[in-house]
Amino acid sequence: QLTLVESGGGSVQFGGSLRLSCVSPEDGLNIFAVGWFRQAPGREREGISCISSAGEMSYYSDEMKGRFTISRDKAKKAVYLQMNSLRLEDTAVYYCAQHSSAYCILMDEKYYASWGQGTQVTVSS
Repeated sequence: QLTLVESGGGSVQFGGSLRLSCVSPEDGLNIFAVGWFRQAPGREREGISCISSAGEMSYYSDEMKGRFTISRDKAKKAVYLQMNSLRLEDTAVYYCAQHSSAYCILMDEKYYASWGQGTQVTVSS
């Protein structure tokens, strides 16, 4: 299992932006797809985005398309989630997770081997 550390969360007003980072000290992160999940209060954790190992393929849930952008920097062993036009309903704890393969096959948690501790995002009006 890899160590994953998220950062970049915080409080932002409606319509604002944040960029989340997911960093691993191990080189292994670069050979796996990485996904972002979130868990809002009282709701189950949901998968929202994923990027393949090489970065050539990405996935977004319908709600995030056009607002969120996932990217990765292999030299920094990092994956980012740029979040724009934030809404109140985006308030959640956001987690990054290492997929068990190089591709984003499914946003099912059972395919993700390692998880970060989460970072809180709060959107206010």
